[in-house]
Amino acid sequence: MEARSTTTRRPRPRRLALGAAGLAIVVAAGLAACTGGDSGAGSADASRSASGSASAPVTTDRGPAPAARAAATGAVRVAPGAEPTDVVTGLDSPWSVVRLDSGSSFVSLRDTGRVVELTADGDVRDVAEIDGVVHQGEGGLLGLAVLAGSPSYLYAYATTDSDNRVLRAPITGTAGSYGLGPVEEVLTGVPKASNHDGGRLAFGPDGMLYVTTGDANRGDEARDPDSLAGKILRLSPTGDVPTDNPMPGSPVYTLGHRNPQGIAWDGWGSMWAAEFGQDRWDELNAVSPGGDYGWPDVEGTAPSSDTLAPVLQWGTDDASPSGLTAVGSTLFLAGLGGERLFEIQVPEAGVATATERFAGDDSLGRVRDVLPGPDGTLWLVTNNTDGRGDLRAGDDRIVSVPLSTLG
Repeated sequence: MEARSTTTRRPRPRRLALGAAGLAIVVAAGLAACTGGDSGAGSADASRSASGSASAPVTTDRGPAPAARAAATGAVRVAPGAEPTDVVTGLDSPWSVVRLDSGSSFVSLRDTGRVVELTADGDVRDVAEIDGVVHQGEGGLLGLAVLAGSPSYLYAYATTDSDNRVLRAPITGTAGSYGLGPVEEVLTGVPKASNHDGGRLAFGPDGMLYVTTGDANRGDEARDPDSLAGKILRLSPTGDVPTDNPMPGSPVYTLGHRNPQGIAWDGWGSMWAAEFGQDRWDELNAVSPGGDYGWPDVEGTAPSSDTLAPVLQWGTDDASPSGLTAVGSTLFLAGLGGERLFEIQVPEAGVATATERFAGDDSLGRVRDVLPGPDGTLWLVTNNTDGRGDLRAGDDRIVSVPLSTLG
């Protein structure tokens, strides 16, 4: 199961002079499961009021009860403990999964623009097809996130014929019969392309919506603060720009990214992001508000006086990092091209250690997403049906791996 381990010293995040002082990220209060481009820059537009309603409030499943969560932060370290077992099979190009406290989960199917519900009993049913989604290359219906409330909302990152955008819709119904109300635009105008579209969504511990965007093959725009390409964005749930963003009036939280995808917050409250490299290095970055990560001028840990270096890097054949999640102080990173899972132990300060899991295990293939499952498990989402992987029986699948606590 283990191929090799790597270590590197975790730098203290630093801010660059891009405007007002950045936000001090709030310490997460539980097992963090923050699950988890046409031309021109877009703008963050406030959403219209929802006209739909939910039959019952919906919340994301954050793991144990609140008292247990408070004890599960910080230095809790976990590791996969056994071989994967199937949760569900026969999915068509799944991209993102978000679990609900009802026991159901929503899954985005990239190529068809459909959202499906996976019930606690393992049944799969259609919830909705998002109008206007255009699949081309890596684009389509990508990341999902849920915001609890009355109504609760499902957020989706979608590729259209003109741009990438963030949409939301009120969740209707109850477990086993969920639906979606009218769709609203939260953010439009994110550059699109046949690849490098970014696409992950996550609500942070501060209640803000974080969005990863790819450079859409416009590398010269990644470090341009006036472009939405090659960025991590921070928005209010309705698409407004928070007043404490690093650059006043701008949704840009960090810049200089090639194709960032997974984002997560560990038990210490630190934010992390996974990023596809070009020809040499894939990256895991410690996210610092206002930080410049150097693309296209810097890839990997190349010396630079004005950009932030990754905490960990891998050769592009070994990783191709996609989904990212955290359980206590342990990060889990999904490897697409590398066809493996990375377990990354993150101390409060010092050395971060990465261990490869399931490398050489031919039963999985490409791993698109990873998230905490129920009852102390980890879910992995395979991605072999999109034309880039070798099909296995039952593909595509969500599989479950038990987690064990480390001493």
